Amino acid sequence: MLRKWLILVHRYLGTAMGLLFLTWFLSGIVMIYTGGMPQLDPQLRLARLPPLDLSRVRVSAETAAAGRQPDRATLLTIMDRPAYRFDGGRTVFADTGEALARVGPEQAREIAARFVGGSQSSIDLVGLVERPDQWTLTQPRQLPAHKFTVNDGSGTEIYVSTRTAEVALVTTRRDRALAWIGAIPHWLYFTPLRRNPRLWTDVVVYSSELGCVLAVVGLVLGVVQFRRTRPFRLSGSIPYAGWMRWHYITGVVFGVFTLTWVFSGLMSMEPFDWTRREGLELDTDLLSGGAPPLSAFTLPDPAVWSQLAQGREIKQIEFARIQDEPYYVVQTASPEEMIVHAGTLTPRREPFSVESLVNRLRVLESDGAPITETALLTSYDSYYYSRDAQAPLPVLRVKFGDPDLTWVYIDPKASQFVRSVHRSSRLERWLFNGLHSLDFSFWYNSRPLWDIGMIALSLGGFASSALGLWVGVKRVRRWVVRA
Repeated sequence: MLRKWLILVHRYLGTAMGLLFLTWFLSGIVMIYTGGMPQLDPQLRLARLPPLDLSRVRVSAETAAAGRQPDRATLLTIMDRPAYRFDGGRTVFADTGEALARVGPEQAREIAARFVGGSQSSIDLVGLVERPDQWTLTQPRQLPAHKFTVNDGSGTEIYVSTRTAEVALVTTRRDRALAWIGAIPHWLYFTPLRRNPRLWTDVVVYSSELGCVLAVVGLVLGVVQFRRTRPFRLSGSIPYAGWMRWHYITGVVFGVFTLTWVFSGLMSMEPFDWTRREGLELDTDLLSGGAPPLSAFTLPDPAVWSQLAQGREIKQIEFARIQDEPYYVVQTASPEEMIVHAGTLTPRREPFSVESLVNRLRVLESDGAPITETALLTSYDSYYYSRDAQAPLPVLRVKFGDPDLTWVYIDPKASQFVRSVHRSSRLERWLFNGLHSLDFSFWYNSRPLWDIGMIALSLGGFASSALGLWVGVKRVRRWVVRA
C-alpha cells in the first residue's frame, strides 16, 4: 500500500513540477556564464564618470554639509560640475553650494548621451519609471528614474536616477535576452510576482519544498523498485521498459544531485530561523573611529592633486576616517584606490598593521567575545573567496569565542570589515553554495573541469526530469481520453 502511494505521489507531483525542474536545470547552466540580473558594472561606471575638475571647487565639504554630520561624503562630477554626495544620495554642488534638484527628462537625456558617448538625438525617452520594472527589480532605491533607449544597434536601454543625476543601470538586448533564459526563470523573477516580496518568497519556498519531496520519493522508489535477480543481471533488476526504464536509470544516477540542488536552492531563501541569525554585532566605527571629520578636509589644490595622481584622471574622492585619522580615498580610472592622509597629503603605501586592527577589536572582549585566533591570509579560504578574484587580498581573519563563534575578515589596506561569518552562516554556506554551486576549493578554481562537471550533472538532471515529464504527460493524456 505504501509503495502504491509513493508511486502515485511521484507520478503526479513529477508531472506537475516537471516543467519547472526543466527550467531550473537549463537556466542554471546559463547562469554559470551570465550570473544574475543585469547591473551597472562598478568599473564601467568609474570609467564613464567624467574626471574631476578640482579647480572649480569653491565650497568645502563641511560647508556643503550645512551643519550635518554625514557618515559618508564623496566628491565627484555630477552634470559636468563638481559635487558632494552625502548619505542617502543627497547632493550639493561644490562650485556654488546649491543642492541638486530632481533631474528632469532633458537633463537626464544629456546625462545618458554623455555616458554612452553619443548625441542626444540618438537617445529616445521611454518614460519615468517609478515602480520597479523587470530590470530594476533588484535596485528599487535608484527609482524614480528616466528610462531611455539608445539607437546604437545593440538595443541599449539606460536608466538615469532623478535623485542622483547618475546612470543607475544600462542593459543591452543581449543582456536582457540572457536574463530571460537565465536569472529570471531560475529565480522566478517575473515582475508581477517579484513586486510582491511575500508572495514571491512563498512561491519559491513552497516550490522548493515540493521539489525536495519529489526527489526524495524518487530516490526511495529507486531502491524499493529494484529487483535482485539470481544470477544477478542488472538489466533484469529494473522492472521497467521504454522511456520509463530510462527515467528510472537517470533518476538513480542523478537523483542525489537533484535533491541536493533543490534543497540548497531552498536554503538560499533562509526559510529557518537559525539561517537568519546575525552573530556578533560589529560596529564599523571600531575600525574607522566614527564619521569623517569634514573640518579636517580642506579645499583641494589642483596642482598638488595632479602630482599625487601622477597624471591619471581623478574620478572621485571619498572623505573617510580610518583609525581616527582623516584620509582621502581617491579613485582614478585604475581599479586601485589611493589612500592619502588629509593632514599631510601623503599617500599611504603600506597596509594598516595587524596589531592596530586587532587592538581595535579587543573592546569586544568585554562583551563576551574574546579573540581566539588571528591570521593574515594571502589566499582565499572556504568562507572568504570570489570566482573573479574581486575580494581583496591579503585579508586579516579574526576568530572570536562568542556564543556564535564569529569569524571576521578585515581588509588591512583600507582598515575595513569585508565579511563576517558565524557558526550558522558557515553551515549555511555548505548547505547552499556548497551543494548548489559545488564550489569546493579542490575543483571550483579548476576550470574548465568545474564547468564540465556542473553541466554534465545539470544535463543529467534535465534528462531525468524530461523523461519523467514525458511519461507523466502520456499517462495523464490516456486518463483524459478514457474519461
